[in-house]
Amino acid sequence: MKMIVTGGAGFIGSNFIFYMRRVHPEHELVCVDKLTYAGNMETLAPILGQPRFTFVRADIADRKAMYDLFEAERPDVVVNFAAESHVDRSIEDPAVFLQTNVMGTQVLLDACRRYGVERYHQVSTDEVYGDLPLDRPDLFFTEKTPLRASSPYSASKASADLLCGAYHRTYGMPITISRCSNNYGPYQFPEKLIPLMIANALEDKPLPVYGEGLNVRDWLYVEDHCAAIDLILEKGRVGQVYNIGGHNEMHNIDIVKTVLHILDKPESLIAHVTDRKGHDMRYAIDPSFIHGELGWLPQTKFADGIQKTVRWYLDNRDWWEKIVSGEYRDYYERMYAGR
Repeated sequence: MKMIVTGGAGFIGSNFIFYMRRVHPEHELVCVDKLTYAGNMETLAPILGQPRFTFVRADIADRKAMYDLFEAERPDVVVNFAAESHVDRSIEDPAVFLQTNVMGTQVLLDACRRYGVERYHQVSTDEVYGDLPLDRPDLFFTEKTPLRASSPYSASKASADLLCGAYHRTYGMPITISRCSNNYGPYQFPEKLIPLMIANALEDKPLPVYGEGLNVRDWLYVEDHCAAIDLILEKGRVGQVYNIGGHNEMHNIDIVKTVLHILDKPESLIAHVTDRKGHDMRYAIDPSFIHGELGWLPQTKFADGIQKTVRWYLDNRDWWEKIVSGEYRDYYERMYAGR
């Protein structure tokens, strides 16, 4: 099988490539990435130049580049991880999110139609459902929950999901969609909660926490997410949406305290900052559908996954220390200075 993986130099995409290389070494993988701030060629260094792996630098919203790529590679499967994904950045500049997440998806769908791709898989997010109240722990997102996006980021992902569904219904395209909860693990860009807290704590810098940190997220170890997508590609029903959740809801403040405890750092490093605009309060996925239909369940307990994640960042300081400079440092100052 030949598979195009877009956004493969980013966090989840790179982990998916490593997972597929380990579990399906016979597959030929073509990684496509624009290499924006969140894409990192050093992440892919262990497999660059290896047989059955190709890297192509390109923008999924560039129609000519995508058609040329599909013409040359003739993929059987396309898995789309490519996305602008940080809510704060979407609030600061929504346009780039619409360009990549909506128009880029449309270009990929058109390329798949034109070249007869056997399966297109859209990697989405639970954020398309909006949020749930903190005082209703009995409520969960299911595949039938209406889309109710809160931010420009989640609105762009919801738009892409609707576009995928429309292409399936109108053109009969072989599409599947997965919506996951918050991922954590190796190679995550340091603007995200867990790696940001690790990096700052190691430098004894303040750990910025929005509001009181009471927002609840459902945490999923990235390798479990990769395994779920692999299973969907193998056994999932065309046209179906699958929610992928970690069965692990935690308040943000408790995540931060856990990281500090593992690193033996004081809680006095926590710095509460002005809350994000339109900040969703609680995300919680009910993954019973994918479990019942495909047999998937998360395999990594949070207590184990967070230990592995912290250890990875301790062992790979060169990787993230190069990132927390330049453009990212400027962005960090804009987001948190004076809040």
